[in-house]
Parts: sequence; C-alpha cells; structure tokens
Amino acid sequence: MTYTFTPTAILRDVTLRDGLQLTNGMLPTDEKVRIVRELLDIGLTELEIGSLARPDVVPPLANTIELATRLTSEELERCWVWVATPRHVQRAAEAGVRNFQYCLSVSDAHNMANIGRTTDASLEALPKAIEFAMDVGGRIELCLATTFTCPFDGAVDPDRVLAIANDSRAVGTADIVLCDTLGQAVPAQVAGLVERVAHDSPSRRIVFHGHDTWGLGVANSLAAIAAGAAVVDGTLGGLGGCPFAPGASGNTATEDLLFATRPEWFTPESLRQLVGLSERLLADLDEPMRSKTVQGARSEAYAFDWVLPASTV
Repeated sequence: MTYTFTPTAILRDVTLRDGLQLTNGMLPTDEKVRIVRELLDIGLTELEIGSLARPDVVPPLANTIELATRLTSEELERCWVWVATPRHVQRAAEAGVRNFQYCLSVSDAHNMANIGRTTDASLEALPKAIEFAMDVGGRIELCLATTFTCPFDGAVDPDRVLAIANDSRAVGTADIVLCDTLGQAVPAQVAGLVERVAHDSPSRRIVFHGHDTWGLGVANSLAAIAAGAAVVDGTLGGLGGCPFAPGASGNTATEDLLFATRPEWFTPESLRQLVGLSERLLADLDEPMRSKTVQGARSEAYAFDWVLPASTV
C-alpha cells in the first residue's frame, strides 16, 4: 500500500551547502557535479548547491562558482545558491545561477558573527540584491536564520520575525525561509510561527529549514508542513551544522524526511539509491551517519519493503 503525507511539501536537499559547512577539506568539483546529477536523477526537485561565503571562512564551499559553471541551465533551474550581498548575486548570476537564497539572521548578534553586519544593514542591501536577481530573470528567497533561538542572545521574539517578514525592503522575494538554526524549537513553536507568517505577511512560498540537534527535526518539519510550509530542507545522512552557531548539530536527514512524507516518486528503489549515495559521501568525509531511516534500511527486518535486501548491505 502506498502512503503519502497530506498536505504535501517539496523536499529540498541542501547537502552541498549547509551539509558541507563544518566538514574538513573540500569535495572536488567533479564529485559535486556527480552528486547534483544523481540527486536530480533519483527524483529530488530542488537542491541547494553552495554558497558565496568567503572561502577562507567556509573552505568546503570555495568551488561553488566552478560547480555552477559545470551545470546545465536546466539543472541550475532546480538549484539554489546562498548569498548575503548584492555582489554575491551578481557573481552567482554570471556563473549561470538563477535561484538565490539571500540570508540574514533575525538576531543581530548572529548576523554579526555570520555575515559581519547588523540585521538592518543586510535588509538595507536586499532591494539591490532583488534587483540584480530580477535583471537575470531569477528568483530570490528571504532566508531568516535564528528564527527561534540565537546562540548568543537566546530566545527570539516571534514579533521580530514578523516585522522582518513584513519589511518593505523584502518586497519581491519569492520565498521566505524560516530556519531553526540551532534545532532547539519544538513542533508547537514551529507550527505557530509558520501559521503567523502565512497569515500575517505577504503571500510567498514558506520554506522550513530544521536541524536535528534535540531530535525533533522530522517532527518540526511535519508540523511546518501541516501549518502551511511548502518546502522543507534536509541533508544526506543528517550532515551539517553552522560554523557560527555553537551547539548546532546536523540538519534533518533527507532520508528521514522522505520516508516520513512519502512523495509519490519515492520508492524503496529510490531509498536504495539515496542510501548508497549517502553512505559513500559520509564515508569520504569521515562523518557519522545520523539518519534513522538509513539505519532502519540496513536492519535485518527483511519482511518490511523498505529494508534493503541483504545483497545490498
């Protein structure tokens, strides 16, 4: 019997950006190209493939521009790149990127640590970033880090989130991304904030970006979907974390989110392909496997359709 999660949402895999931020070394561009194409072939519809952050600050993402130039325009239509300034948008656009995730933190303290300016300064630059994106026929997201808690200031007031969501300088953004950067939110908080943003700010696609630090990544993502989020983010094997957010662990695992939501394209064969990709990548990076779905798929409960056959173990 086939089960799907209603209401449905798109799963965006962000392994090649958020997933790689805290890893050692840099994946070769050829390997990143292969991962992009394998994920798209498996069935994922959207990916985040890198960042224009300073390469000396986030070395694993230093070849993002090179990666973008290696992808086709059709592939890039399904890929997002993290940016924080109008110049980032210009540089990414010159490489063929058309989907830009403009990130700032709700908390000034985290924005200073992450981007080197106040939240208001990031907002002040946003209209120019929107203009540059529009000039190339692109889309730009308003991505809000530390939407629930800040590693330096603690709890974040939801009213501040709504004020930024309603800021006139964000007019023209296609999506709004609500990030549980530290993975400290609980489902009721997530549902409540998504509902407020949906009802009390301009109509945009809502994206929920969760971390699994306290074990609630999947639960929070499902709560976000039920409250109106159209997209949730995940990484292969739960890889990831923020270098400027002490205490944050990996993202919610892509495999766990897909197993929970069961989009129509996701089958035991799709899972087998994802598990193979995920295990190879994490082994190459010497990172632990955090996905419960992958662990379950590698069990010996072979009567369950989603457990991988012994020959593939």
